Amino acid sequence: MIRTVRTVVQDVTDRVRLRPATALRESMAEGYDARRLRSDIMAGIIVGIVALPLSMALAIASGVPPQHGLYTAIVAGFVVPLLGGSRTQVTGPTAAFVVLLAPVSVRFGIAGLLIASVMAGGILVLMGALRLGSFIEFIPYPVTTGFTAGIAIVIAVLQVKDFLGLTTEALPEHFLERAGVLVRGLPTARWQDAAVGAFTLVVLLGWTRVTRKVPAALVALVAAAAGVWVLHLDVSTIGSKFGGIPSLPPMPILPWNQPGPGGEPFVLTFGVIRALVPFAAAIAMLGAIESLLSAVVADGMAGTRTDPDAELVAQGTGNLLAPFFGGFAATGALARTATNIRSGGSTPIAAAVHALFVLAVVLLAAPLVAYLPMASLAALLMLVAWNMSELKHVRHLLRAAPKSDIAILLTTVSLTIFFDMVVSVTVGVMLAALLFMKRMAELSGATLVGEGHPGLREPLPKEVVLYDVAGPLFFGAAGRAMASLETLAGHVKVVILDLEDVPAIDATGLVILEEALGKLGRRGVYVIFAGLQDQPTKALAKADIVPVEGRLAFTSSAEFAIGMAKARVAG
Repeated sequence: MIRTVRTVVQDVTDRVRLRPATALRESMAEGYDARRLRSDIMAGIIVGIVALPLSMALAIASGVPPQHGLYTAIVAGFVVPLLGGSRTQVTGPTAAFVVLLAPVSVRFGIAGLLIASVMAGGILVLMGALRLGSFIEFIPYPVTTGFTAGIAIVIAVLQVKDFLGLTTEALPEHFLERAGVLVRGLPTARWQDAAVGAFTLVVLLGWTRVTRKVPAALVALVAAAAGVWVLHLDVSTIGSKFGGIPSLPPMPILPWNQPGPGGEPFVLTFGVIRALVPFAAAIAMLGAIESLLSAVVADGMAGTRTDPDAELVAQGTGNLLAPFFGGFAATGALARTATNIRSGGSTPIAAAVHALFVLAVVLLAAPLVAYLPMASLAALLMLVAWNMSELKHVRHLLRAAPKSDIAILLTTVSLTIFFDMVVSVTVGVMLAALLFMKRMAELSGATLVGEGHPGLREPLPKEVVLYDVAGPLFFGAAGRAMASLETLAGHVKVVILDLEDVPAIDATGLVILEEALGKLGRRGVYVIFAGLQDQPTKALAKADIVPVEGRLAFTSSAEFAIGMAKARVAG
C-alpha cells in the first residue's frame, strides 16, 4: 500500500513540471543586442496603439468601465509574455471572451467578473502544470470554428446600441432578450452617433489600402474624435458615459470588495462561488484554446516554437494577478500578436513594452481618452467581429465537410448564440467525440481470414481459425470487434487472434477480451495472441492476462502463431 502511494506521488511529481519564462530565457540565450531591443520597442509601441482602443471597447462590451480593459492589458500583458512559452504572443482582453464575460457582469457585477477570472487563472495554471497543453489540439475544428462564428455574431449584434446611439433599458443576460431590447429601441436611433460610427467604419476599412505602417484604429478613432469636437456633435463618448478614465496606474484591490450586480455591495458566499465555477471553467477552456491557437499561428509567421504548457501556466498567472489590479480575463490575442510580428517584435520584450505603453497613456493622456465616441468603439468591435467570424472557412466547411461535421458546426454556432459558451463547447465536443467513436467502431472488427492473408502460405487445418483484428479495442468498438468469436464451429481447437493492427486496448476492451477468453477456455479452445503492440502488451499485463500453459500463448507474428497451432493440432 505504501509503495503504491509513493508510486502515485512520484507519477504526479514527474508529470507536474513548471517551466516558467521558457521563451524569454531562450531569447536571451541566443543573444540580445541593442538592435533587437530597438525593434522590440517599436513593435511594442505599435501594438500598444492597437491595443489601447480595443481594450476599452472590449471592457465596455463585457459590461464594465473601460479602464478595467486597460488594466487587463497592462497587468496580464506584462506578466504573461515574461513568464510564457511564446516569443511573440501578445496577451490582453479579447473579443472571444465577451460572450462569456457579459453575462457574468450582469449577474454578479464587477466583483463576480474578477473572481471568475481568478478562478479561471487557477484552472489554467493547473492545466499547464499537468502538461495538458498538447490536448487542446484535440478540440475539433468544426467546434472551434462554430463557437468563433457564434461569438462574432453576438458581438456584432450587441454593438448596435452604441453604433446607432440607441436609448434602451438595461440589456438582459441572454442573447434573444438582448436582441429584442435592441429591436424595440431602434426608433430612438440618433443620426449623429450613426454618422460617426459609419465614418469610423469606412476609415477602418479603407486605411489599410493607403498604408499599414500607421494602425487604422489610431487614424479612425482620432479622426472621429476630432470631427466630433470640431463639429460639436452631440454624441455619446467615454467621457459622457463613464466620466473618462482615471489617470492612475492599476492599484491593488480585493476583487470581492468591488461592486456587485447593479452597483450594489457584493457578498461573497459559497453559493456564489459554486455558481461561478461553470463560467470560470469555460473562461479557462476558451482562454487555453485561443492562446494556444494564436501561438500556433504566431509560430508559423515567425518561425518559432511555443512551449504550450509554459504558455498555459503564464496565462493562468496573468489571470490570477490581473483581477487584484482591476483587470479581468485575458488570453493570447491573435490580431495583436500578428501586428507584433509584422512590426518586428521577436522576443517577449516587445509584448511587455506594449503593456508599458498602455500604462504610459493611462498616466499621461487619460483626459484625451474621454473624447473617444462610443459609436467609434462599436464600429471597431464590429470590424473585429467580422474578422473573427472567418466566413471563408465557414463557407468551405459547409461546402466540403461531411454532413456530421456540418451538423456539429451549425449546432455549436446555434448554441453559442442562443445559450452560452459553456453549453456550446460542451455539446460540440461531446458530439464530435461520439461521431469519432462511431467512425472508429466502424473501422474496428475481427475478420475471419481466408486465402490471401500474408501469414498464410498454405491452408490452415480445419481445427484452426485465424482472425485478423483491426483498429483499437476501446469501449465503442470492442464488443463489435469480438462478436464474431461467438459463432465458432464446434470442431475448432485453436483460435489465432492477429492483433498486429490493434494500437490500443482500454478497460472495456480488456473486459470483453477476458469474457471471450473465458468462453473459449470453457470449450477447451487454445488461444494464441499474435503481433501485440506495446500499449496492448502493457494493458494485458496489468490486467493479468498472461500466457497460460494449455490455454493462452503470445507470439510475435501470425506466421509463428500458425506454426504453433499446426504443431498443437498435429500432436
